[in-house]
Amino acid sequence: MRVHALLPRYPVPALNVPLTTGGRFVLGATPGEKFDLIVFYRGLHCPACVKYLLELERLAPEFISRGVQVIAVSTDHEERGKQMVEKVHAHATKFAYGLSLKAARQWGLYISTSRGKTSIGIEEPALFSEPGVFLVKPDGTLYYGAVQTMPFARPPFQDLLGAIDFVVAKDYPARGEYTGDV
Repeated sequence: MRVHALLPRYPVPALNVPLTTGGRFVLGATPGEKFDLIVFYRGLHCPACVKYLLELERLAPEFISRGVQVIAVSTDHEERGKQMVEKVHAHATKFAYGLSLKAARQWGLYISTSRGKTSIGIEEPALFSEPGVFLVKPDGTLYYGAVQTMPFARPPFQDLLGAIDFVVAKDYPARGEYTGDV
């Protein structure tokens, strides 16, 4: 199956997932003033995700102060989602769970199969999505997107903060939108 990339300046797929705190996150229902930062992570089994999400939680107040709503999403079930919240001591970052593999694929995320227990002794789910980071404008269009086939080399959140400051100050348009012949 071919995975299609999302295009900047075009609408992103729907996202409607349960929150670990109760209720649901429905993309577009109450968007951030400037952006929604959606961080798709592999799941509780992933030690690289724990490190990455600790950094997200540390910087979440900086994003929020810039009008950016912050949410981390995985294909994990509720219990594993709540365990990740505890692991990263999340208070500022919203956590959602139960992303369907179909929805993950619609977002252009890669899907992996289980290889058993990870280095931290937690079993990988049979199928799960690989990481992705997206900035979605309040109008529901993609501003920025990055997907990985592996848990390594993800976009640094500190760099993303600097980029947000720049793009807001300069009213810099989303790039990569061209779909014509080349």
